Amino acid sequence: QVQLVESGGGPVQAGGSLRLSCAASGRTFTTYTGGWFRQAPGKEREFVAGIPWIGSGTYYADSVNGRFTISRDNAKNTLYLQMNSLKPEDTAVYYCAATRIIVSRDRHEYDHWGQGTQVTVSS
Repeated sequence: QVQLVESGGGPVQAGGSLRLSCAASGRTFTTYTGGWFRQAPGKEREFVAGIPWIGSGTYYADSVNGRFTISRDNAKNTLYLQMNSLKPEDTAVYYCAATRIIVSRDRHEYDHWGQGTQVTVSS
């Protein structure tokens, strides 16, 4: 019952920054863990970042840790991904997702997905 819509993707140069947004509607988003995944051509969809609905902890894939920051504004039912120091290997379609599981890096544990937004990093 949760609908998710990503925005903010586009072309950026290596070393640049981009902020993705995910607007949620439907069932109360504050009761869901929010996550970001990405999928490059020919590759499996991989976990990027997660933020629980309980507690204050966040967690990241090793490949983006220290460069990306996940956050949420529950009053606005919105999830964010701030991406800094972007690299060409960050190029992918980025998806936001939601799960009732507090800590999850597994795409199969996420029940709701956005349509994706393309991020292209050029050198």
